[in-house]
Amino acid sequence: MKRVSFAEFGGPEVLRLVDAEEPHAGPGQVRIAVRAAGVNPVDWRIREGQFGPVDLPAGVGLDAAGVVDEVGEGVDGIAVGDAVFGEGSSTYAEFAVLRAWARMPEGLTFEEAAGYPSVVETALRILREVGVESGQTLLVNGASGGVGSAVLQIARERGITVIGMASAANQDYLRELGALATTYGEGWVERVRQLGSVDAALDLAGSGVLRELVELTGDARKVLTIADRGAEEAGVRFSGVAGSVPDALAEAARLISQGKLHIPVEKSYALADAASAHIDSQAGHTRGRRVILV
Repeated sequence: MKRVSFAEFGGPEVLRLVDAEEPHAGPGQVRIAVRAAGVNPVDWRIREGQFGPVDLPAGVGLDAAGVVDEVGEGVDGIAVGDAVFGEGSSTYAEFAVLRAWARMPEGLTFEEAAGYPSVVETALRILREVGVESGQTLLVNGASGGVGSAVLQIARERGITVIGMASAANQDYLRELGALATTYGEGWVERVRQLGSVDAALDLAGSGVLRELVELTGDARKVLTIADRGAEEAGVRFSGVAGSVPDALAEAARLISQGKLHIPVEKSYALADAASAHIDSQAGHTRGRRVILV
C-alpha cells in the first residue's frame, strides 16, 4: 500500500509517499480502507520532532474516515463494510488502524467526516477544562480553524457567548457560527473590551497573547492554551492530553445528526501532496478543515 512517511525530523520536504506493509487490526481495533484523512497541527509538530522521540521512519496522521475492512478481536457493534470516522495512527495511507471510531452520520461525506475526530475531542476537552458555563462569555483566539469552529458551535449550543478572534477575511465566517467577531492586530484588547467582559479565554493560535488574555479575564486559571509552549511562564495551563475519544466521537455524531455542528472543508489534497497540506496548515488562517483524499 501507499502511505506518507518521514525518515528524519524536519520541514515538509521530509515527507515521502512510499510503499509500506499493510497494518492489521489488533484486539479492540478496526482497520479501514481510508477515504480521507484529517490534517491537524499535531501532525506537523510530530514531523518537526516537537513531541520527543519517535521511531523512524514514521507514518503521519491521526484522523481518518473510511470503510471497515478488518475487525479486531473483542470488537462488537461494527462490521466489515461499515462507514466510520475516528482516530488511529499513520492515517495518511491507503489503509489505517483505528483505536476509536463511530459510525458516520447520515449525509456526511468521507471528506467532511475526516475533519472531525481530533478537533471535536479537543474542543470538548478544553471547554470542560477552562470551566466556562452557560450565560458566561468566552474569548477564543484563533477561532476560525477546525478546533475554533467546533468550540464556537458547541459553546453556542450550551448557551455560552463567544467572542472570536480571527483574520479580517474570516470575520463573516465567525458571525455565521454565532460569535461576536473581531480581528487580531494592534488595539485588539480594546476591541475585545468593547464587545463585553470576558469570563474565560482559549488560545488556539499560539500567537503570544497569553498575558493579555489573563489581563482580560482577571484570572490565569480561566485561560487555557493548546498552542503556546510559553504557557507556564504566563501562569496559564497547557492542555495537551486527550480525553475519551470514543465519547467525543459519539457527541460529534449526535451534534452533526442534529444539525448543530458543521465544520467545512477549506481545502483537500491528494495523498502525494501531503507536504503542501502541512505548509498550508502551518501558515494558519484556516477556515474550517484541511483533509487529504485517498
